[in-house]
Amino acid sequence: MSEAEKTTLNLIHSAAMQEFLEKGFRSASLRNIVKTAGVTTGAFYGYYDSKEDLFEALAGEHYNYLLDRFCRAQKKFAEIPAEEQPNCLTSVSGEYMYEILLYAYEHLNEFKLLLCCSEGTRFSKLIDEMVEIETKGTHDYLKVLEKLGRPSPPINERLEHILITGMFHTFFELIIHEMPLEEAKHYLKEMRAFYTAGWMKIMGQ
Repeated sequence: MSEAEKTTLNLIHSAAMQEFLEKGFRSASLRNIVKTAGVTTGAFYGYYDSKEDLFEALAGEHYNYLLDRFCRAQKKFAEIPAEEQPNCLTSVSGEYMYEILLYAYEHLNEFKLLLCCSEGTRFSKLIDEMVEIETKGTHDYLKVLEKLGRPSPPINERLEHILITGMFHTFFELIIHEMPLEEAKHYLKEMRAFYTAGWMKIMGQ
C-alpha cells in the first residue's frame, strides 16, 4: 500500500470512528463518513464493501482479542487440578480482568464502539457471549465442588444469569465512563472481592 493510500485509509478510519461514536452503527451515515474524510464514495469502496466492513475493521481485532483471552482464562482455570481450583478461583479471573482493563484503556474508543455503538452488528452480543461462556465455566466448577465433597445448593438459573450479566456490566462501566486508570484498578479489585464473596455465599462455600 502506498503512502497516499495509507493516508486515505487513515482519514476514512478517523472519520468513521467519529461518526460511529457519535451516532452508533445503525444511525451512522456512510455519506457523512466519506464527506468528513474528504474522499469520494468511489475511493471508499476501493477499501471496503460496506459500512459493516468498515465497523469490522475498527472493532473486530479488539472483539476477537477480548473473547479469545476470556476463553483462554476459562481453559487455564479448568486445567488446574480439581483440589486446587477453590484456592485459585480469584487469581485466574483476576489476572484476566486486570489484563483486559489495561488493554481496554489502550484502546478506549474501540471498546466504546463494541460496548455502546455496535447495535446492528455481530458485536452487539458481546456480553451475551461472555455470559454464556462464564455460565458454562460456573457449571463446570459446581461439578468440581461436588466431586470434592463440597456440593453447592441448587442455584436458580435466572438468578445465575442476572448475577453474571451484572458482573460484566459492572466491569465494563469502568471503561465506558473512562474512570482514571488508577481508580479503575482499585474499583476492579473491590468489585472482584464483592462478587467473589457473593458467589461463595450462594455456593455454600
